[in-house]
Amino acid sequence: MSLLECLLQTSSTVTLLGALLFLLALYRLSSGSNSEEQGKEPPGPRPLPLLGNMLQLDLKRPYRTLCELSKKYGSVFTVHLGPTKVVILAGYKTVKQALVNHAEEFGDRGMLPVLYDFTNGHGILFGNGDSWKEMRRFALANLRDFGMGKKGSEEKILEEIHYLIEVLEKHEGKAFDTTQPLSYAVANVISNIVYGSRFEYSDPKFRATVDRANENLRIAGSVSVQLYNMFPWLGPWLKSRKLLLKNIENNKKEMEELVRGLKETLNPQLCRGFVDSFLVQKQTLEESRNKNSYYHDNNLISSVRNMFSNGTNTTGTTLRWALMLMAKYPFIQDRVQEEISSVIGSRQPLVEDRKNLPYTDAVIHETQRLANVLPMAIPHTTSRDITFQGYFIKKGTLVFPLLTSVLQDGSEWESPHTFNPAHGNLCRPNCHMLSSSFYHVPGRRVCLGEGLARMALFLFFTSLMQRFSFSPPPGVTEDDLDLTPSVGSRSSSVTPGGGEKRKRCNREVKKRKSSILARPSPRHTL
Repeated sequence: MSLLECLLQTSSTVTLLGALLFLLALYRLSSGSNSEEQGKEPPGPRPLPLLGNMLQLDLKRPYRTLCELSKKYGSVFTVHLGPTKVVILAGYKTVKQALVNHAEEFGDRGMLPVLYDFTNGHGILFGNGDSWKEMRRFALANLRDFGMGKKGSEEKILEEIHYLIEVLEKHEGKAFDTTQPLSYAVANVISNIVYGSRFEYSDPKFRATVDRANENLRIAGSVSVQLYNMFPWLGPWLKSRKLLLKNIENNKKEMEELVRGLKETLNPQLCRGFVDSFLVQKQTLEESRNKNSYYHDNNLISSVRNMFSNGTNTTGTTLRWALMLMAKYPFIQDRVQEEISSVIGSRQPLVEDRKNLPYTDAVIHETQRLANVLPMAIPHTTSRDITFQGYFIKKGTLVFPLLTSVLQDGSEWESPHTFNPAHGNLCRPNCHMLSSSFYHVPGRRVCLGEGLARMALFLFFTSLMQRFSFSPPPGVTEDDLDLTPSVGSRSSSVTPGGGEKRKRCNREVKKRKSSILARPSPRHTL
């Protein structure tokens, strides 16, 4: 029995639906003339009253359904997530045109209920208006001062690589799950920039904070939370949301405790990290009795949380994908290791080596493309009425750039659904932007940590490839490694191994020999 049939079983529900249909008809009649004057709205599947197109969507992986709908309705189309009208942007050219050429009109952040739960509209990632502009301006200026994407952050990453390698070597070639050590390593790079110090991997508070953040991404992608985004009144009855709020509150308390410690030892003449700079600015404005300041605790904690969750999830997850792909395609792993060995030898890889490692760089970009860790991007909202590609989109409309359609655009990629490092060597100026779209969503909302993410991904990957070989655990073949993604956040953050074999797909790390030998196999030719 369908959901609609179940709803129609009671007379009270029939009355309610009838009233809703009547109000919907009145709304369409009253807005019809305006729509004709303003222009044609984007097409899309016909929605049901109240439910919208919910019954047509795969709520576990909505981006798949949306990609199929784009084949029928085009690169700009409308769906209804419950009662909320949403415009979907599909394909590289359309996404770029909207977010770059019309950055102002598509530049506001769309605020889903679950996103509001994370920050209440404060901070860098989910804010809007003057507060967001000031927080972003301050963060850009100060993160550059602390070496974000420059030599200073390279030194912090290289320091963390040393600790990560020590952890991997302790497993002595036995199978283990890479999720936690990679997450802790990436989180420590961000900690160094934000707090001015790193944490031991054994620190229980640090581990709990990172683990809760990862768990929140998983919870936020659940079907129940997706329903909450469509029907916010469901929130108080959802166990998943209660756990989400509990994790958010616990992480907030941990961050507040760290901030208090930094505040007690604050030296305005010697800022250790982003938090110190924020506290100094806050103190300066308080002394000048600036009552309209945006430099308050809520913006500080939310900004710090934004940096941790966004950076740890994207970079850490992409690294896990990279190791999974090397284990699945050992001939590609061999070729990467051969290139690193011939160009760098045994010394520590540096950022400046990237230009001399074209194949390794191509593999990284192709991993970013295939991993597709943020298929739907974080939602945007139109800041004003706009006519886009012949369609009228009203101010305040929720907009999802469908990044899956960019990373798997058949007009841009030779084989969009397969792992092909040759994609990274295509003679197209836009190929690297395309493959790294998981953090390089162009326009006003381009990621603050883009430079740091590129640097960290390159240095972590090349350092691990230089020292280790990655293979499936005993009893699992390369063909058994399942690349079916596991969905995380509401924007569908994707991690490797979401299928039935996921629990068996831990990677075994084997210590490499001092000399790197190429396997005599025709599989080296792609």
